[in-house]
Amino acid sequence: MKVEESSPASALSVSIVVYHSDLERLRQTLASLAAACTGLGGVRVCVVDNASGRDYAEQLAGLLDALEVGEALQVALITAPRNLGYGGGHNRALAGGVGAYHLVLNPDVEIAQDALRVGIDYLAAHPQTALLSPRAEGADGQREFLCKRYPSLLVLALRAFAPGLGERLFPARMADYEMRELEHAAAPAPVVLASGCFMLARGSQLLRTGGFDERFFMYFEDFDLSLRMAQLGAVVFHPGMRIVHHGGYAARKGFSHLRMFGTSALRFFASHGWRWI
Repeated sequence: MKVEESSPASALSVSIVVYHSDLERLRQTLASLAAACTGLGGVRVCVVDNASGRDYAEQLAGLLDALEVGEALQVALITAPRNLGYGGGHNRALAGGVGAYHLVLNPDVEIAQDALRVGIDYLAAHPQTALLSPRAEGADGQREFLCKRYPSLLVLALRAFAPGLGERLFPARMADYEMRELEHAAAPAPVVLASGCFMLARGSQLLRTGGFDERFFMYFEDFDLSLRMAQLGAVVFHPGMRIVHHGGYAARKGFSHLRMFGTSALRFFASHGWRWI
């Protein structure tokens, strides 16, 4: 994938990939993004539809045409000829260029109004940092732990197929993997892995990685990118960046998602090293 950096006038670019994603949730995501981008200049947003179909594409185009975001966002829509996967969809957006900072964003995330300003200010002041991950809550107000330590095959299997059993038998191991000690963190802290639902990256370093590895159709492409970004700078959890994440987990999405989860997990370990327990 060939990617280019945008002109310096574009401080922030954003990519969002949809595939039959809830359009009302996407509208809320874009509204929160517009509020968070106030004062940042013309922020370029690329929405990539991963071949959801004609009816959905028409509804999506109508939503974007009716969107009231003022001058905060410049929104472009790309319709992929086929489902490129999560990482492939974002790479399609990245191919059009990135700003000094780039936000990889899910279509089911609401962003606090000051989150992007906090993150960009931190990256500007800490050139050794390559990637930021936010503090997240679910729609129910419960804390979500987006940052992770390097996983083991046992932990991933329990989380995917028997999360309740994992919590009963190995509560300390599960808490360690999810870095739950960060729940009350007041200051930024280095982490190993960040979630792809919200990744605020330094654009130049994102370009150097070549973007997402498209061998990961879904799941673990964010972990893989985190490890490759970490070769260029620190991956950091920033509690001052706050989001609400309305997404779910693979175990709740049926067999096809579990199969993709398992396939990607094996590819991740084969690429970065095995850890069994």
